[in-house]
Amino acid sequence: MTSTIDEALSHYAELAIKVGLNLQPGQRLMITDIHRGGVPLEIAPLVRWLTAHAYAAGSPLVQVVWRDDALLRARFEHAPRDSFGEYPDWVARGLLEHAQQGGAHLTILAANPDLLNDQDPALVASVQKLAWERNREVRDLFVRSAVNWLAISAAYPGWAAKVFPDVPPEAAVARLWEALFRVCRVDRADPVAAWREHIRQLVARCDRLNDRGYRALHFTGPGTDLTLGLPRGHRWMSARFASERGVEFTANLPSEEIFTLPHLAQTEGVVTATRPLNYGDSLIEGFRVTFAGGRAVDVTARTGEAVLRSLLDADEGARRLGEVALVPHSSPVSQSGLTFYNTLLDENCASHVALGEAYRFSLRGGEKMTHGEFAAAGGNLSLVHVDFMIGSGDVDVDGLTEAGSSEPIMRRGEWAFEV
Repeated sequence: MTSTIDEALSHYAELAIKVGLNLQPGQRLMITDIHRGGVPLEIAPLVRWLTAHAYAAGSPLVQVVWRDDALLRARFEHAPRDSFGEYPDWVARGLLEHAQQGGAHLTILAANPDLLNDQDPALVASVQKLAWERNREVRDLFVRSAVNWLAISAAYPGWAAKVFPDVPPEAAVARLWEALFRVCRVDRADPVAAWREHIRQLVARCDRLNDRGYRALHFTGPGTDLTLGLPRGHRWMSARFASERGVEFTANLPSEEIFTLPHLAQTEGVVTATRPLNYGDSLIEGFRVTFAGGRAVDVTARTGEAVLRSLLDADEGARRLGEVALVPHSSPVSQSGLTFYNTLLDENCASHVALGEAYRFSLRGGEKMTHGEFAAAGGNLSLVHVDFMIGSGDVDVDGLTEAGSSEPIMRRGEWAFEV
């Protein structure tokens, strides 16, 4: 890496530790990717900077869980077919213990979206489902913001080749890093100050929609005519949270969205994905989902349809929606003109919905509800939570009021109101 990229990596790591995690003195840090078994060896330069900034912030211990994608590939190619129910439970126990003791958690999403495209989609889906199941307890801690946590991305050779297929490998990785720095505002004169102003605007938009109290949202655009009911007590939120210990943190970098939960039984119509979905390192493209009574009743896809159907069959809640998020078409991710084939990036390019689990904190009092109470209030329960993009510069969003009127929220992918 050039010294310029290395310097930018340091700024990126500093932003992650100070603004993303807001790591506290005396707080341990775990760096991993739960659902892929760790972070790839190839991103060690970033991990070293993250570790250095974490120790500078006063962390007594930084631990990293590594992975090698060649070993993951070898498992799918050579392991016995009846062995895919195996999972290293000691890893799940360690992650849970770390979180229960108040440790911060940093997920780095860096993967090759084509790594397993030619493998059995049922096995790919089963491995993902197993990881969701075995890490359910630690995920629940994140969902209720028991600890400060963060998800970021890192340039990775297989991923860079997908984003820049006509560029030599080393140059592709450098270009992907540069793109990540731009969309994360690392290229600003003062990235920390830029993020604080950006977060202020997100919070102000949440306040506006919470004041309006819409009963439903209506999305219209090419191949999309979708109405999502919103439960009473829903809360519009940004990625700025406070942990149970009072630590404010920003859970995603980048983050351009404001979001809430749809009512699990009130989604009707058809929606067409506007970006590919990378699920379990298999790519799903050109897909369309039809909903009735809140449930996905039909799907089609140009590629990856079998993987998509396996996702929907993960459990009953996987066919229902747990999140709806609004993102302007003018976001830095969208304006990059790139398809990243990475949900953390692509979801910040466009408005999106998520199949599966709803966040308890997006419903007033949801954190204290039993599973039954949460479902009765309209919150979806599932092992999975998978975002896919439905917004673009051609999509409008309207808020439907209790009185039955319709008010513009977005027009051609841009906010229809100022803050």
